[in-house]
Amino acid sequence: MIRTIQNSTLTLLVIFGNARITQNPLSEPLNTKPRSLQPVCDALIQKHGAGNAAAIEKGVQQAARLWRFSDPPIVVRSNRDLNPHVYDGDFNDFRNFCEKEFLPPGPARDATFERLENMFESLDGSFNAIRRDLHRGADLEIGPMLPIDERLGAFDASAHLDEDLYQSKIAFIVLLNFPLTTLGERLEHGMQWSRDDWAKARIARRFETRTPAEVNQAVAIAVAEAESYIAGYNIYMHRLVGEDGQHLFPEGLRLITHWGLRDELKARYADPQGLAKQRMIQKVMERIVTQTIPRAMVDGDKADWDPYKNTVAGAESPREPDTRYARWKGIFDANRMADAYDLDCPTYVQRKFEREREIPEKEVERLFLNLLESPLTPRVAAMIEKKLGRGLEPFDIWYAGFRPLSKYSEADLDAKTRAKYPNPRAYAADMPRLFVDLGFREEKARFLAGNIIVDPSRGAGHALGAQRRDDKAHLRTRFGEKGMDYKGYNIAIHEMGHNVEQSFSMTTIDHTSLSGVPNTAFTEALAFVFQARDLELLGLEKPDAEAVHAKALEDFWAAREIAGVALVDTAAWHWLYNHPAASPAEFREAVVTIANDVWNRYYAQYLGAKDVPILAVYSHMVDAGLYTPDYPLGHLIAFQIEEHFKKKEISSQLNQPLPKNFGDEFERVAKIGSLTPDAWMRTATGGPLSTEPLLTTAARAADYFENKK
Repeated sequence: MIRTIQNSTLTLLVIFGNARITQNPLSEPLNTKPRSLQPVCDALIQKHGAGNAAAIEKGVQQAARLWRFSDPPIVVRSNRDLNPHVYDGDFNDFRNFCEKEFLPPGPARDATFERLENMFESLDGSFNAIRRDLHRGADLEIGPMLPIDERLGAFDASAHLDEDLYQSKIAFIVLLNFPLTTLGERLEHGMQWSRDDWAKARIARRFETRTPAEVNQAVAIAVAEAESYIAGYNIYMHRLVGEDGQHLFPEGLRLITHWGLRDELKARYADPQGLAKQRMIQKVMERIVTQTIPRAMVDGDKADWDPYKNTVAGAESPREPDTRYARWKGIFDANRMADAYDLDCPTYVQRKFEREREIPEKEVERLFLNLLESPLTPRVAAMIEKKLGRGLEPFDIWYAGFRPLSKYSEADLDAKTRAKYPNPRAYAADMPRLFVDLGFREEKARFLAGNIIVDPSRGAGHALGAQRRDDKAHLRTRFGEKGMDYKGYNIAIHEMGHNVEQSFSMTTIDHTSLSGVPNTAFTEALAFVFQARDLELLGLEKPDAEAVHAKALEDFWAAREIAGVALVDTAAWHWLYNHPAASPAEFREAVVTIANDVWNRYYAQYLGAKDVPILAVYSHMVDAGLYTPDYPLGHLIAFQIEEHFKKKEISSQLNQPLPKNFGDEFERVAKIGSLTPDAWMRTATGGPLSTEPLLTTAARAADYFENKK
C-alpha cells in the first residue's frame, strides 16, 4: 500500500494498517496518521549518548518507513481488494523494538553485521540452488519438456523470504543499524568509502522496499512463462522456401530466435551464396516482430513456409496470436504491482536504471546517443559497403566481416568444434587448457575449472552463478546430436566469462554482500572479453595489428546496433506505463511503430530502407524486463576494460604495476565487487564509464584502413 512520508525534521506521515495488493495497486493509502518519532530518538540518545544522535535519527526513520503500524483507527475499504492485514506492531511496540535492538557504531554492530552477512549468504545461496533445481527440466536438454517443468519453473521458493525477514524483525534490525544511501550519495562519496562502508551500505539496500510475497510470486510466474515461451521459439530453417520454391538451408537446421537467427545471418557473410539466406532471415525476423508469422511455424516442421508470400504449403495459415506481446506485457503487469510499494522508485523503469543499474536513465541515453550520432558511422558504413561490393541492406546491422571469422565457413567451424566437444564432459575437460591459454596461472585455471559445471542447454545458453561460497557456477550451452556447433561454442566462451567473474566475485571476495559486479552490463562486459578470443582459443587466429584495428570497428558497429535495440526496449516500457490497459495487439502496434521510428532516425540512411522493425526482434525484450540496455553498456565497459588490460601500467591513482598475467588482472577487477558503476570503473581502469575510448580507437582504426594501400 502507498505509504506517505514527510521528512520535515523527524515527523513522518505513516500508514497504520498497511494492506497487500491482490491485483492493481490502490491509488491512495487506507489511512494515515501523523506521529512524531522524536520520543523514540530522545530515548535512544539518552541511552547511547549525543554522539550517536545522527545514526539514531537515521536508523529510526529507516525502520519506521517500512514498519506496518497497527494503531487505530483502521479503515478497510473492501475485502475484494485486500488480503488480511499483517502488522508489525503499534507505536509502543516500535519504540520498544528500537530501544532493544539499536546498536551504536562499534564492535557489537560490526559483529552483528558479520552474522547477518553470513546468514544472507546461506539463505540466498540455498534458494539460488533450489531455483536452479526447479528450472532443471525447463533449462536443460535432458529429454522432452514435461508439463510439470513449466510449473516447477514458475514456483519461487524464496517468494516469501523478504516478508519473513520483516515479520521476524531481522529486516528492521538491518534498517535500524545500517544506513540506506541514495544513488546521489553513492555517486558523490563512494570513492572515499572503505570496503566495510560499501558492504554495510549494500546489506541495507536489500530492504529499500517491502514488496508483498504474492507480488514477488506474480513476477516469478510472469517471467517463467515468458522464458518458457522464448526457450521453445525455434524456426526449422530447412522448411523455409524462397519465392522460387527453393530450399536454401540444410536439413535439420533448427534455430532459436533471436540468437540463432542472428548468428546464422552473421555466419553467411562467409558464404558466397549467403545473400539470399540473409534476406530470408531478415524477413523471418520481421514476421516475428509484427506477429505475422504463421503459428504452425513456431517450433514446427510439418510444412514448407514462404516468408515472403507468408504462405504455408502454398496456402494462407493462421498467424501467431500476439503471444510475444502478451508475454512481454505480462512481465510489465506483474512488476507494476510492485510500484505502490516503492517510495523512491515508483516505476519499474526507475528501479531498473536507478536501483539496479545505478546509472540514471538520462546518462545511459546520453551514452547511447553518442554512439548513434557519431560522425564515424558513415565512414564505417562506407567501408562495409566497399568490402561487400554492394549497397548496404537492413540486415547489415549485424555485419560480421571485420574480423578473421569471415575467413572460415560455418561448416568448417562447426566441424572443428563438434570434433573437439562432442558432449559437455569434453568441454569441461578442456577448460583448464582454455583458462591457461587465456592467461590464467595453472593453479588458478584448475580452481576455475573445478568451480564450473557444464550443462546442455535447452535454450540458447546462459551462465548461472553460485550465491554461496561452497556452491558451483553452471555453464549452459547447446550440444546437438553431433556435438557442439560453432554457435554453441561461441556462446560457451561468453558464458564461461560470466562464470569466471561469478566465481571470483563470490568465492574469493572479502565481503559476500559485495559479491558480483555493479550490474548486468558489467558481467556482460567481462564475458565479452572472453568471447572476443574464441577463434584464438580454437587455435585459428592470433591477433595482429590489422586484427586489432578490425576488432575496434567491429566493437563500434556492434555497440551502435544494440544501442538502438536498447532505445526501443526502453521506449516500449515507457509506452506501457502511459497505456497500462493496452491489449497485446495494441502493444504490438506500438512496438512496431517505436522500432520503425528508431530505425528511421539512426539506421535507415546507412542501411538502405525505411520502416524496418528488426530492432524489436531481441528475445530478452520479451522475457527479461528491460535487460537490453545492459548489452550496449556492456560493450562500452568491455572496451574500456580491454584497453586497460593493454596498458603497461595502471592509472597512477592505483599506484601499482599492471600484472603481466591477464588472469591476475581479470581476477582483481572481478573482485572489486558490486560498487556503483562509476566507482567500479574508476577503481578498475582509473576513469569513468565513457564512449570516448571506443570512439577514439575506432576512429584510428578507420584511419588505418582508409590509408592502407
